[in-house]
Amino acid sequence: MLGRREVLAGLGIAGLATGARAQGAAWPDRPLRWIVGYPPGGASDAFARLIAAQMGPRLGQNVVVENRPGGGAVLASEIVARSPADGYTWMHVDNGILVYNPALYARLPYNPDRDFTGVGFIGRFPLFIVVRPDSPVRNFAGLVEASKSRAPTYGTPAVASPHHLAMELVKRRTGLAAEHVPYRGGPAAMQDLLAGNVDVVVIDTATGTPFIKDNRVRALCVMSEARSALFPDVPTLRELGHAEAVAYGWQGMSVPAGTPAPVVERLAQEMVRAMTSADIAKRLADLGIEYQPWTPAQFAEFVQRENAVWRPLIRELGIRLDG
Repeated sequence: MLGRREVLAGLGIAGLATGARAQGAAWPDRPLRWIVGYPPGGASDAFARLIAAQMGPRLGQNVVVENRPGGGAVLASEIVARSPADGYTWMHVDNGILVYNPALYARLPYNPDRDFTGVGFIGRFPLFIVVRPDSPVRNFAGLVEASKSRAPTYGTPAVASPHHLAMELVKRRTGLAAEHVPYRGGPAAMQDLLAGNVDVVVIDTATGTPFIKDNRVRALCVMSEARSALFPDVPTLRELGHAEAVAYGWQGMSVPAGTPAPVVERLAQEMVRAMTSADIAKRLADLGIEYQPWTPAQFAEFVQRENAVWRPLIRELGIRLDG
C-alpha cells in the first residue's frame, strides 16, 4: 500500500502538501461534503455513500453525504456550482445534471459546461426493454411489428430520465411506436408492469436485475454496446440491426470549476482506488454496471460525446421541464 508521500509523488502533486502547509494547513483539513440531488435510498445516494466510505479514510477526513433533492437535481447543482472551488464540496453527477438539463430548462441557474470540473466516473447502467412473461411479444422485432397496429405503453422512472430519452431514441432509430407513461421511480414502473397496467418498461440494470433473474419479466433487448455479462442471452439492439440505438444511464463525480488541478487529481486517484476496491467492484459486477477508471480528461471527453447525441434529440423532441 502506498503511503501519503508516495501517492502525492506518484500523482506529481507533492507541491500541494507543501503549498498547503505554507498556508498553515494540509488539504483537506476539515470534513468534506458530497451533494446528491436525489432522496436517500436510490442508486445515486447508495453509490455516493459507498464511495465516500472508501475515500474518507484515505483523505483523512469524514465525507458527509448531503441529499438535496428537487427539480431534476437543479437545486443541488446550483449549490455546488456556487460553492468555493476548494475541493471540499463534491457533486454527484449523471446524464441529467451534465447533459440533459441545459436542453430541458430554458432558465437554468448553473451551466454544467462552465461551472463543473469532472473528477471521476462511477459507471454506466445498461438499460433493458422488458415485458411480462405472459406477453405475446417474444422479441424486439415482435414489439416493433405489434406497435404498427397498436402502440404499446411503456413505463420509465420519470419524464426526461435516461430511460425515457433512451426509448425515444430507440423509437426514432427503429420505427417502434410507443406511448410514454412516467412513474415515480423504477420500482413503481416495474410493479405496474407486473400488475398489467403498462405494456413495456425500460429499466436499468440496478433496478431490473432481480426481476430478470427471477424470470418475473422477459428482457427483449439491452441498449448497451455489448451484451450484459449477467444476461448473455439478451441481445443488444446493435446486433439486431440498430447500430445507433445505444444508450445508458450513468453517474460520476464533479467539483466546482476552478478547483486546483492538484486537488482534482488527488480526488480522481482516490476515487479510482475506491471504485476498484473489492467491495465496490463486487457490487458493480453483481448489478451489471460497467465501470472504466477514467481520468478527469477522459470523463470530460465522454460527457462531450453524450452532449452531441442527447441535447439535439431533446430539443427535437420538444421536451421541456420548465414550461
